[in-house]
Amino acid sequence: MPALGADMDAGTLVEWMVKPGDAVKRGQVVAVVETQKGAVEVEIWESGTVDRILVEPHTKVPVGTVLATVRTAGEPAAPVAPQPAPAAAPIAAPAPDALASRPRVAPAARKRAEELGIDINTVRPARAGDVVTRADVERAAAAPPAAPAAAEEDWRVPMRRAIAAAMSRSKREIPHYYLATDIDAAAVLDWLAAENLKRPVAERLLPVVPFMKAVALALKEVPELNGFWIDGAFRPAPAVHLGMAIAMRSGGLVAPAIHDADGKSLGQLMADLRDLITRVRSGRLRSSEMTDPTVTLTSLGEQGVEEVFGVIYPPQVALVGLGKVTERPWAAGGTVTVRKVLTATLSADHRASDGHRGALFLAALARLLQNPEKLN
Repeated sequence: MPALGADMDAGTLVEWMVKPGDAVKRGQVVAVVETQKGAVEVEIWESGTVDRILVEPHTKVPVGTVLATVRTAGEPAAPVAPQPAPAAAPIAAPAPDALASRPRVAPAARKRAEELGIDINTVRPARAGDVVTRADVERAAAAPPAAPAAAEEDWRVPMRRAIAAAMSRSKREIPHYYLATDIDAAAVLDWLAAENLKRPVAERLLPVVPFMKAVALALKEVPELNGFWIDGAFRPAPAVHLGMAIAMRSGGLVAPAIHDADGKSLGQLMADLRDLITRVRSGRLRSSEMTDPTVTLTSLGEQGVEEVFGVIYPPQVALVGLGKVTERPWAAGGTVTVRKVLTATLSADHRASDGHRGALFLAALARLLQNPEKLN
């Protein structure tokens, strides 16, 4: 059972996508796991053949529990004792008033419902309280759907509890320091407007995209902000996997990774961001996207916020915030003009870096944004 967030201590195995004897490749989705933040597709990190399934669907187990065994090429099958019973506990049946709550949906089930033209909101799981699986969708396709529930429980409560646990841990364990700088955004916004006129409508860039690339490149200059604090030491990450804070329709936030953001073109970043937002809001994230972020970027400018000082998501060591672009007086070359200005902030872990290094990062970010044509 993978740890899909600092706040996760257990998960529910919802559905297996493979069976014993199936060949699997690294990166293949093999199972669906339910967490407080929804159903997540779990990828496998070894190629080989599925040997034994040790945890059955509808079972909640602690993080670190072995779910299955995989036999690599040339390795003989070996008898494997199942996990001790105390490590896996069936989900307790929910209280009667929870039966009408909106069920969570496995990514594979949502995709199958789209293929069959079924409203996923009308599909109920086989067992009350479980996640809707692909089998539930196919059963609903062959029979009239169940009548919709009369009332809905607030299903955001478990997510808020998960976020509260992670943020409480962050403020309790991480000695934060905070820095801010105002950046003249005129150059990047003017370049972006001209660049978008050259692109088809479907390929135009959102304003946040050049900032994403600039953040990733600035982190390469100050690597102490890109990585993890684990077992009392900082572990730098070899690549920048940029966690993008995205609001979910059900409430709350997730910050899945855009991998290797420093090496991608602006067009690739835009495509990745669009795809990520779509899958976040349809509940189709993968485990690697939840576990790989090396730093988080949050942008609240669209909500009218001028400054955002975020809370670091452990075990990461930094969070970058972007505020609203506003017109402000700007002094340069002995004159004062009105410029488009944005405030960028940094929340950083004082165990891994200090204010001097944090200031260098913000200075690098501002410098990179003055030459936007080089970001592509």
